[in-house]
Amino acid sequence: MNAPQNPPTGRHDTVTVIGLGPMGQAMTRTLLTAGHPVTVWNRTAGRADGVVTDGATLAATPGEAVEASDLVILSLTDYRAMYDILDGSTASLAGRTLVNLSSDTPDRSREASAWAAEHGAAFLTGGVMVPAPMVGTEAAHVYYSGPEKTMRSRLATLTPLGTPKYLGEDPGLAQMMYQAQLTVFLTTLSGLMQATAMLGSAGMKAGEALPELLASADSIGDILRAGEENPGALLDAGEHPGDLSTVTMMGATSDHIVETGASLGLDLALPLAVRAHYRRAIEDGHGGDNWTRIIDGIRAPR
Repeated sequence: MNAPQNPPTGRHDTVTVIGLGPMGQAMTRTLLTAGHPVTVWNRTAGRADGVVTDGATLAATPGEAVEASDLVILSLTDYRAMYDILDGSTASLAGRTLVNLSSDTPDRSREASAWAAEHGAAFLTGGVMVPAPMVGTEAAHVYYSGPEKTMRSRLATLTPLGTPKYLGEDPGLAQMMYQAQLTVFLTTLSGLMQATAMLGSAGMKAGEALPELLASADSIGDILRAGEENPGALLDAGEHPGDLSTVTMMGATSDHIVETGASLGLDLALPLAVRAHYRRAIEDGHGGDNWTRIIDGIRAPR
């Protein structure tokens, strides 16, 4: 999982950052603090004012930004934006490394890697797993995938952004991990708001409800680790021992959540989706298995 280890080089390589939303600005400031000269470009030039004040150099065009550095970091809305910005500068890409830290699908990451190779550039996919204010802190980590040789050569420069976790050569792997992590994150956020709305219908303010709900969310990892020495090992073995929380038991709970939400007039999209997982497992004859059996209905048919 972790990046190939190289000793720090001590070099302060020049880096280009394209895209200056909160994440791009945070990465730029982190790289400047680490001693790297940074060139930046953004469609709305005014967004560069703060980082230019901090020491970055504003390029007039994307081509000028690319030509300023051998390492170009992209922090954009999606991969389509990369093409829109760089299509007029492809002649300048040869010999450079593109590190795309934007969100998109694994397949689009693979397509982008092939596109970069056609223009003579190396390509790394990445996913920053913290919000902008945490970039560069000890809590920050970034998943990467792509050519290991490229990862090794850029490791010292990228490390200040967050602990690098290298997943392998497939350029789609980092994006897959990023989307998997966001699946957990976004579903949890929706669950918190669903629960807050439920309690709000009984007159409980969010300021009272959320501390209790967040404590519950924080405990989920400990609960799963307490039930299995190596979480995921039984899943890999295809084993779902029903000695704790069975599909039937969890399915009944999901029924109660739907019924409660319906009685309160809440939107039921999330609880109905959750209930569907348990109902399918029960219909498939797995009611006595551990709740993890719901993964069978989620997995793509083989």
